[in-house]
Formats: sequence, C-alpha cells, structure tokens
Amino acid sequence: MERQEYIRLADACMGRVVAWLEEFDPDELDFVEADGVVTLEFGDGTRYVLNRQAAADQMWFAAGARAWHYDWDAAKETWVDDRDGHDLFGKISEVVSGKLGRAVAVQA
Repeated sequence: MERQEYIRLADACMGRVVAWLEEFDPDELDFVEADGVVTLEFGDGTRYVLNRQAAADQMWFAAGARAWHYDWDAAKETWVDDRDGHDLFGKISEVVSGKLGRAVAVQA
C-alpha cells in the first residue's frame, strides 16, 4: 500500500472512532487524540489505545492485557485482524461494551 493511502485510511479510521467517542458522557468514557493515537479513558482510570503503526501499515488496538493488529482489507473495505480476520470496529465495540456493562457499537 502506498504511504499516502495508508495515512488516509488510518486517519479515517481514527476519525470514525473519535466521532463515536464524542457521544459518550466524559465521566463514563472520555478520549484523547494526539499524533496518530486515540486513548480511550474510562471513569475508573482504565485506558485502551488505538494507534497508527505506519511502519507496518497497520492499526493496533490494545485493551487491558490484550492487543490486536489490523491490516486494511480492500475487498471488505475495513481493517481486519491479522490473525483471525475479525473487524476492528467490532472488536472496539465488543471490549468497550464489556467494560461499560452495556451494548455499544462504533457507528459507520
């Protein structure tokens, strides 16, 4: 993938997550965005991190003791895990739902 295309896709990914996070009460779930990193900050101090990994042309997501690496899948037009192929936005929705104790989903 060409560098400019990767940056465009990665920025769109982070923009989508940020737009979704803006809907939350900051006392429940807040975020900080800086230099290719979006840090999700929960009310209890727990942090999850979504970041651009330009050297690998990937997006990385870490939640608790787990971390996943995502490649762009042009056919599916989404970021997919490099091990089992699950969707990045589905994983973010899953782990945030688990942390908050209620169903939430990253919107398209």
